[in-house]
Amino acid sequence: MQETLLNKMKNKIHGKELKLFSFFSVILLLTAGFTSGSPMEIAQGMKTIVFSRDALITDYFELAGYGAAFFNAAMILSICIGLVIVQKIPFTGLTMAALFINAGYGLWGKNPVNILPVLLGTWLYAKMHRAHMSRYIYTALFGTCLSPFVTEMVYLLPFHWAVNLVFAVLLGIFVGFVLPPLSMHTASMHMGYNLFNVGFSGGILAFVVVCVLKSFGLESESVFIWKEGRPMMIVVGMYLYFAAIIILGLVSCGGDLKEYRKILKHPGRAVADFVIMNGPGATLINMGSMGMIALTYVMLVGGDLSGPVIGAILTVVGFSAFGAHAGNYLPVLLGVFLSTFLTQYTASTPGILLAAMFAVGLSPIAGQFGVIPGIFAGFLHSAIVMCTSSMYGGLNLYNNGFSAGWVAIIMIPVLESFMKHFETRKHRKDGEKHKAFTS
Repeated sequence: MQETLLNKMKNKIHGKELKLFSFFSVILLLTAGFTSGSPMEIAQGMKTIVFSRDALITDYFELAGYGAAFFNAAMILSICIGLVIVQKIPFTGLTMAALFINAGYGLWGKNPVNILPVLLGTWLYAKMHRAHMSRYIYTALFGTCLSPFVTEMVYLLPFHWAVNLVFAVLLGIFVGFVLPPLSMHTASMHMGYNLFNVGFSGGILAFVVVCVLKSFGLESESVFIWKEGRPMMIVVGMYLYFAAIIILGLVSCGGDLKEYRKILKHPGRAVADFVIMNGPGATLINMGSMGMIALTYVMLVGGDLSGPVIGAILTVVGFSAFGAHAGNYLPVLLGVFLSTFLTQYTASTPGILLAAMFAVGLSPIAGQFGVIPGIFAGFLHSAIVMCTSSMYGGLNLYNNGFSAGWVAIIMIPVLESFMKHFETRKHRKDGEKHKAFTS
C-alpha cells in the first residue's frame, strides 16, 4: 500500500520536482516575511532596503527587519524564476545554483531595483550579438553580484540625485554588458575548480571600476551591518525546510539512493550538473543534506544566523545541485575551521563564518585531489577572503567567489605538477619491476 502511494506521488511530480521546489521556496519566504512583520512594516522595510547602500556587509535583517528581508528575498527569487520560465530554460543543477544564490543574497545586497540594470546590460549584450537571452541567462543571474554599484553611484556622485541615478543605471548596464565575455575568459583561468566563476570575474571588474572611480576622487568604503543571535523559530524552520527537500527527493526517486551515492563519488569539477547526470531526486536529497550540514556547522561553532549567513547557507544548497556534496565540501569546510586555531580569527567571526559556508565553491579541489589538498584550500581561502573585500569597497557581493578563484589559480598548477611527477615516478617504477620480472 505504501509503495503504491509513493509511486503515485512520484508519477504526479515527475519532471516538475525542481520547479515545484522553487515555487515552494518562494511561498516559504513570503510566509516567513508576513509572519515576521505586518504589511506596513514590510513596506517601510522594503523602502529602506531599496534606498540604502548595499555594499558588504549590509544585513537586511538588521537594516530593515526580518519581515522585509524575507519578502525581498522572495521577490528576488520570483524575478529569477520568472526569467528562467520566460526564456524557457530547463530547471537543471545550474538553474538551482543561480536561483538560490540570488535568493540568499536577497537577504543582503540585492533588491528588485538594483539588479534590473545589470540584467538589462546582459540583455543588450545578447541583442548586439544577435543571440537569444537564454544563452546568457546564467551570466545575467550570477552577474547581479555587482548590483551594489547601482545604489552606490546614487550616493557617491556629486551631482543632483536624478543625474546620479542616470549614471548609476548606465554603470549597471555596463557591468551586465561586460560580464559575459569576461566570465567566459576567467573560467579557463581556474579550470572549473572554482564553482563561483562569475564571482571571480565580477571581482576583477569591480576592482577596475573602483580604481577608475578613485582616480576621480570617488571612493567607496565597506560597511558592516550585522544581526546577532540565533532565533529558535528560524533554526527550527530551516531544519524543517531541509528535511522537506530530502523527503521530496526521496519521493521523486522512489526511495532509491543509488544515484545519490553516485553524486557522493563525483569530484564536482565544473561542469558537474547533478540534475542532468543523476536526476532531480538524488539532487534534492543532496541539496537538503548539504543544507543540514551547513546549518549544523553554524550552530556548533556558535555563529549568528544573520541574513548573510542564511544567504550563504542557501547558496550551499543551490550549488549542491552543481558540483558540491558532503564528500568534497567537508574537507574544505574543515580547512576553514582548522585555520581558526592558527590565526587571529575565531570560527564564529562573521567573515570566517561566511568563508566556511562559501568554501563550497572550492569543493572540486577536494573532490579531484583528495582530503589534504581540500583542507589546505579551505585554509588558504579563509586567509585570502579577509583581505579582498577592501579591494573594491565591498561592491562585489561574491567576494568569496573572487577569493576562491585566486585559491584555485594558485593551487591547481602546483597540484597538477605534483600529480604528474608522482605518476611519472610510478610508471618508471612499474616499468623497472616489469623489466626485472621478465629478465
